[in-house]
Amino acid sequence: MLTPSRRVARRALVCTMALTLGLPSLEAQSIAPITHENYTLPNGLRVILAEDHSAQVVTVNVWYNVGARNERPGRTGFAHLFEHMMFQGSDNVKKGDHMALIERGGGSMNGTTADDRTNYYESLPSNRLNLGLWLEADRMRSLKITKENFENQRETVKEERRLRIDNQPYTGAFLNALTSVIDPKTCFAYAHETIGSMDDLNAATLDDVIDFHKTYYRPNNATLVVTGDFQPSEAKALIAQYFGDIPAGPTPPAVQCEQPFNTGLQRKSVTDGKANLPAVLVLWRIPEYKSADWPALELLSTILGAGESSRLNQAVVREAKAAVAAQALAGVGPRRGPNVFGTLGIANQGVSPDSVEKLLTTQVQSIVSGGVNAEELAKAKNAFRASRIAGLETSMGRAEALQEATMYLGDSKAVTSNIDRFLAVTVEDIKRVAAKYLRPDNSTIVLIKPETKTP
Repeated sequence: MLTPSRRVARRALVCTMALTLGLPSLEAQSIAPITHENYTLPNGLRVILAEDHSAQVVTVNVWYNVGARNERPGRTGFAHLFEHMMFQGSDNVKKGDHMALIERGGGSMNGTTADDRTNYYESLPSNRLNLGLWLEADRMRSLKITKENFENQRETVKEERRLRIDNQPYTGAFLNALTSVIDPKTCFAYAHETIGSMDDLNAATLDDVIDFHKTYYRPNNATLVVTGDFQPSEAKALIAQYFGDIPAGPTPPAVQCEQPFNTGLQRKSVTDGKANLPAVLVLWRIPEYKSADWPALELLSTILGAGESSRLNQAVVREAKAAVAAQALAGVGPRRGPNVFGTLGIANQGVSPDSVEKLLTTQVQSIVSGGVNAEELAKAKNAFRASRIAGLETSMGRAEALQEATMYLGDSKAVTSNIDRFLAVTVEDIKRVAAKYLRPDNSTIVLIKPETKTP
């Protein structure tokens, strides 16, 4: 059975705001260009090849242009459901054999779901490139969508929700809060949780699932990236052989999303039966990843709430001792639509949520009025650079980076140049975006209360 969604696990980690350590300066290091080639098959499948012989490993990585943003009211969770369904067998591969074949071939594999995409990947010894390509092509061509497979995987997803969200302190309330800042009437695409609701999963029919698959899991709605130790001529021949005659599907409907900013302060209160301490989330709407303002916002989140030396940790946790944890985040992953900037404080024993809220907003307003210093910005840039370099050290990391550049920035070449957007950010930019987006009339404040225990 497929391991629980890495995507849901990552979102849970973001939402629990695990504190990270600061990273050392890496001013001398830069990102080497990733040489790659783009082409498109007649059926619409986009292909990116990035040859690299530094290790005898290849990665086959398929992104389908479908995620939670493509779902409709009353039928959420389908993209995440297919993360599981795609491992239930195809014409030439029995249920469970996809994973078994990869493991016997010395490789690893998985799939993840996000708001904007669903991915599937295999990293293998380079002499097994054909296996990874064949497996991905076979399920793209002939996935077995049966009543038995659907009902089995629906129950698996429901159990995953129970274990990873509903039965975890804060997690369900955090995820609900992060989606609540988006108006479901004008931008349903980002106003619901990726994993889907129990009610929607229960209401789904086999015909619903078949229609969703026919619409989105076709070659003309997918990008195949191959990275690592391979010969391009061989890879092209295999791709043409395995994927070339898979028929294209209809053009998927465009995603509709209109989300205004600065519509007034909202306050919400939710009860979390698993929480022991109250928590406060202060959230603001921010633009999509390709926005010119995004790099400054992401670096601001690092300065404000990432690591021991962050402003929130120093002021709210260490000095005021008002919270057991405090952190900030810019976005729940990249998006091609509105996102969320947030600060979190989990109140210390005996500290009122109002006090935590005031401390959080005071720190934000100090940046709006006074900005940040050059040392803070340099440290945030070094952390970003270190993360970027580490992420490109493996064939899997390079495949994902090429996919992200293609989807979120519209150009695979941005895999190298994207870092320049972040390194160009100035202290003035940080102050400007803080004033532009982190304003009271663009915010939602969510109080998470423990359940009152009766004797």
